Parts: sequence; C-alpha cells; structure tokens
Amino acid sequence: MSTLLTVISVNDGKIKRSSLEVLSRCNELAGSNGLKSAALVIDANASEIAEQLKNYGPDAIYTIENPIFKNHLNTPVLKALSTAVDHINPRVVAFPSTESSKDVLGALAANKEAAALSDMSEFDLTENGVKGKRPVMASKIISSVEATGSPVLISVRSGSYDVVEKSSDASVESIDFSFNDEELKITLKEIISSSSDRVDLSEAEVVVAAGRGVKDEEGRNLISELASVLNAGIGASRALTEAGDYDPSLQIGQTGKVVSPQLYIGVAISGAIQHVAGMANSKVIVAINKDPDAPIFEIADYGLVGDLYKILPPFIEELKKIKNN
Repeated sequence: MSTLLTVISVNDGKIKRSSLEVLSRCNELAGSNGLKSAALVIDANASEIAEQLKNYGPDAIYTIENPIFKNHLNTPVLKALSTAVDHINPRVVAFPSTESSKDVLGALAANKEAAALSDMSEFDLTENGVKGKRPVMASKIISSVEATGSPVLISVRSGSYDVVEKSSDASVESIDFSFNDEELKITLKEIISSSSDRVDLSEAEVVVAAGRGVKDEEGRNLISELASVLNAGIGASRALTEAGDYDPSLQIGQTGKVVSPQLYIGVAISGAIQHVAGMANSKVIVAINKDPDAPIFEIADYGLVGDLYKILPPFIEELKKIKNN
C-alpha cells in the first residue's frame, strides 16, 4: 500500500502545530484514496513524541532517535531523512514549511532525484503525483503547480489546514540509524532564542501585531497588555523592528515570519503587501487603524477606525470582563 509520509517538526520537545496540520491533511487524503498515512519523528526523544502522535490519527509512526538530533544540524537530519525514505518508500513526503524544512528540502530532493514543491497553501493527489496551489510574489499571485514521480516532496504553509484530533492504535517502528560525528563539517556552538516568556509567533493561536502608529512606550504597553489578556504572540511591522522598537525576530511579513493564527489583530498597521504576505492565512483578521482607507481593511474580517490610544483601553477592559466571567 502506498504511503503518505508526514515529517513531524519538534521544538523543545513539543510537536509544532504546523506538523499536525499537514498530518491531518495526509490522513484525509489517505482515507479517501485507500492509502496509508504515516508520521516520521526525527528527534533525540523521538519515542516520547511518537506516543503523543497517536492522538492525531496516523496509521503508522516511524522514529529515528539519536542524541545528535538534540539540535537541528542539516547533515545528520538529511542522512536520517534519506534513510527513512529508503526504508518506507513513500509516495509523498510532506513537511511543514518551517525554517528547518527549508534547510533540507532541496538537498533531499536532489539526493533522491525527486520533484519538490515548496511552501504550498493547498495540495491534492493526482494519478502520478501531487498538484496544488502556491502563493508567489508576496502572495499577490496564487500559482497552480504540479509534480509527478515517486516520491514527491512538498512543504506546506502553516495555517493551510485545520488540526483534526483522532485517536489511533498506530504501530511505532524504530528505524536503525547511526551517525559518526566525524561526518560533521559544521557544528552548532550556541542557540540564542528570544525571551522564554513570549508566546512563539509561529505557534500562537492569537497574534497581536503593532504597526508604525504604535509610536511610543504607552502604545507598546497597550500592545503588551492586549497580548497578555489574549495569551497572544506579539508581532510587529518592519518599520518598528528597523526602528529598534521591537526585536527583529518579531517582524511579520515577506522578509520576516509567516503566521497563521486563529485570530490576528493588527494595530496601526496599514496593510502593505510586504506585511500581508506574512499574515494573510490568518483565520480571522481584526484591523484597528485611524485611516479608513488603509489597505488592511480590504482583507480584514472586522475593522475599527480610530486612534489606538482611545480604542485599546476600553477594548482591553471589555476583554478582561469577558475573561473574568
């Protein structure tokens, strides 16, 4: 039976939501086409992650466990992926579109002489491969793409599909793997991450994003308070990160992070195409801007026209009342 293989992305021992979105779609396609849906975990604690995956419906789970995977290093990850593809012989290998997958997708495709479709917003099976949609030119154009062969490698944008929880009695198989440290040409000395008390933007269910109109400490405090009430991740436009008001890691947009929360609140963000490219996949978009002609209102589900310094305080107070009740 042909297999649709989802490569699971893990961060600090937690499965990234974007991986579960891809797995849910592969489960759906496998069920409707008489195929097998499998998940692959490459991690220093892969067996523990495998048990969590049984809540999300794969028919089989494969693990490659080795201390070398404590941190992401392209060489051992690529070797592990190649080993897994040889062992499983999948029809499709699907990745979430993360920084890590972008590092190895092209190399794995070259290694296996396979077609690769990156950053897909939707995908389906064809008789001989995969077809789907891919945003290009800062999401101004949606291109139709198709690849044939076996396997076809794809990566899928976060937020493209919903996570579907489904208990399964999936078998767990460990794939033999060994790696000699002497094969490493590049080593990782240190990982510098953002403050641990922040909600990870890429995984956040709610995102509050600050734009150019958040011009002082009072405005930034309002953004922080709103995010705290909603347990939201904080993002920013390029103007604010370049000005030093927010850390560059919080920039949302074509040259920053791509987010796809259930709720996105843009405060004083005009909606330039560069920024929209990073948040257009959000399920519900709320825009707060004093300019009624701001482009952000064209894509917003809900809009509030007015000064953020007058809108946010009562808005936050109402949210607190709702939350307390």
